[in-house]
Amino acid sequence: MSKKLQVLLLSSSMLVVVFALIGGLGVHASSSSSSADSSYSHMQVYSEVLHRIRTEYVEEPNMGSVTNGALHGLLESLDANSSYLTPAEFKAYQASKTDAKAGIGAVISKRFSYAAVVSTTPNGPADKAGISAGDILETVNGKSTHDLSLAAIRTQLLGEPGSRLEAVIIRARKVEPQKLTIVREIVNPPAVQAQLMGENVGYIKLQALTKGKAQEVASKIKDLQSKGAKKLVLDLRNNAEGDEDEGIAVANLFLNKGLISYLQGQRYPKATFNADPEKKITDLPVAVIVNRSTAGPAEIVAAALLDNSRADVVGEKTFGEGSVQKVLDVPDGSALILSVAKYYTPKDKIIQDTGITPNVPVASGLDDVAAVTDDDSEVAPDEPQQQQTKPQQKEDDQLKKALDVLNRKNQKS
Repeated sequence: MSKKLQVLLLSSSMLVVVFALIGGLGVHASSSSSSADSSYSHMQVYSEVLHRIRTEYVEEPNMGSVTNGALHGLLESLDANSSYLTPAEFKAYQASKTDAKAGIGAVISKRFSYAAVVSTTPNGPADKAGISAGDILETVNGKSTHDLSLAAIRTQLLGEPGSRLEAVIIRARKVEPQKLTIVREIVNPPAVQAQLMGENVGYIKLQALTKGKAQEVASKIKDLQSKGAKKLVLDLRNNAEGDEDEGIAVANLFLNKGLISYLQGQRYPKATFNADPEKKITDLPVAVIVNRSTAGPAEIVAAALLDNSRADVVGEKTFGEGSVQKVLDVPDGSALILSVAKYYTPKDKIIQDTGITPNVPVASGLDDVAAVTDDDSEVAPDEPQQQQTKPQQKEDDQLKKALDVLNRKNQKS
């Protein structure tokens, strides 16, 4: 292929994407001339960059790789959930949506341009392999996650039950990356846990908001109330998996009125989710616990109860995740996955941009634990496992604070 044709193809690809973003995604014919001028100015920059690559790069560039890299960077610059998929990646992505696949039991997002672990399923493959929230997957199956879109990374994590995934992990306080082998499994979301604690406190642990979890929570609340619970703790720590509709449904269990959340985008019709009084099942005082691994639907719950003054939220600022994606086919077989709408809190904050800040901040102490368990000088490889896990037995300061908040509320009433 001639250099002239290579540059022409790359230029055409870039122009298609630019026109898609400024035209197909919401720029109407009535857009201001200043906006149009700005768009054309950016295209001139693209053209100049392509010219410089062709004429001054140290060797003749692989224009296909340059194109893929440019498109990948363009989409990722929008947000972590927006992706460009090559024809091969898109084909694999489509297959993953229709074929039942095993996974590693981890919620993955992108941070610092690499795949980051938001949370892991207890006793799931990632958890068994020693992966925890905050870890960075530098490579999966020999491919750098820096060079893969989030959609492509999530596809790479799927496979047949029993198949192996090779990964390189980077974690805090570890000088060298760590190679791990993860055996994929069919991972089921954890069941809702509930127990009656001292002083008539009902404790509910919810680690996923997949389909049916709101009904499970409702059942647990009714059971705890029948056993004498006078106040509730809703523990949403490490809850990053599920469906936003389930988060809205869980919030409604505690609310008889008010805005739960709303969804809005540039061309996405605004969808408002208000509490239905017939779906509320309890008036008991509530404290919600969250941490850095609370994301998505769980953030909707926390924000709705906090903004409606229905509960205190205890813990750390949450991860910040909540958007809707649309898949757009490209004629060459590739695809764009674009975020088209974001979820808002009742007080008009974008969850994905800001996360949820507790009104009762309490650090989890996870950094202290990591400092001990990740320090190679502390524990030799052949020392007993219980010595390594001992720091995990420290007191749960966040739960303790949630109970204290509920007790103080009870005394005031």
